Amino acid sequence: MNLFFLKAKLVFITFSVCISFDVDCKWTKHSFEVMGTQSNIEFEVLDAKMAPNTLQRVIDEMHRIDALMSPFKSTSELSKINRLASTHPVHISNELYDLLVKSAEFSKLTQGAFDISFSSVGYLYNYRTSVRPTEKQIENLKRNINYRSVQLNKDNQTVKFVQPLVKIDLGGIAKGYAVDQCIQILKDSGVVNAYVSAGGDSRIIGKKDDRLWYIGIKHPRDKNKLLVNLPLEEVSISTSGDYERFFVKDGVRYHHIIDPKTGDSARELQSVTILAPSSTTADALSTSVFVLGLDKGLKLINGLSDISAILVDSQGRLHYSDDIARLK
Repeated sequence: MNLFFLKAKLVFITFSVCISFDVDCKWTKHSFEVMGTQSNIEFEVLDAKMAPNTLQRVIDEMHRIDALMSPFKSTSELSKINRLASTHPVHISNELYDLLVKSAEFSKLTQGAFDISFSSVGYLYNYRTSVRPTEKQIENLKRNINYRSVQLNKDNQTVKFVQPLVKIDLGGIAKGYAVDQCIQILKDSGVVNAYVSAGGDSRIIGKKDDRLWYIGIKHPRDKNKLLVNLPLEEVSISTSGDYERFFVKDGVRYHHIIDPKTGDSARELQSVTILAPSSTTADALSTSVFVLGLDKGLKLINGLSDISAILVDSQGRLHYSDDIARLK
């Protein structure tokens, strides 16, 4: 997979709304808030008359997945699971069941570094109000963080929690899944060249005006800088960082990427960027590698085909997976 050349010049990609859909407006661009983050859509118009409808279908898909998988919406199917699955098996939709199966596969691959039951403790963190659970709360609840406690029954298509205080959250995979779904909608509509992002998760197909797309990796400690801007095509890219949702208390940074072993924020890295064939995979692996840390994270990625990684350690130093290091 020819992913990128690291010596490219820095180029910023900006997003705007393409108001006109006449034949002179080749590209449709739109930004909006969904799933607790900003989403961007950009695609080349093949049929100007179809552009508004295609754009709306992508927007609707993002909101549909948010309504299905948000842990913050009481009406979501995920919230229903969290309310009921500790008392009895809960029958769920094909779509959510399949994503829970996929999540379990990533948990096994990463030896538990990816674990959707992190929310058993994680729900007590409030990054907007700088609130964290007490050490006693963490100690009492972290035993419920165990992906094996989320039992899936294929025959009945149900989910059941083995422990009574288990909670799950798909924040490490749902946005990537949503991006993949939106790209598929664009492909089904005949779109060849497109970019879709949701927060730190992006996927591109084709090219941008006969050139590669340029996707920037944010500097984890300076929001006005990029670490690198990557020329890419036909790839997904996901960045997980300790700067996305966080607060600092008594000199300690608390952020949303929870280490399942401790119930506390993982702190060996500042950011992880994964390049992969699908956004679902990139999203899950960026979270996993952040939790695993530098050495274990690179070992995992170097053992996988068609996956690349750029890591920033706690001191701000860059590290690369073997395939990228060979290009330098």
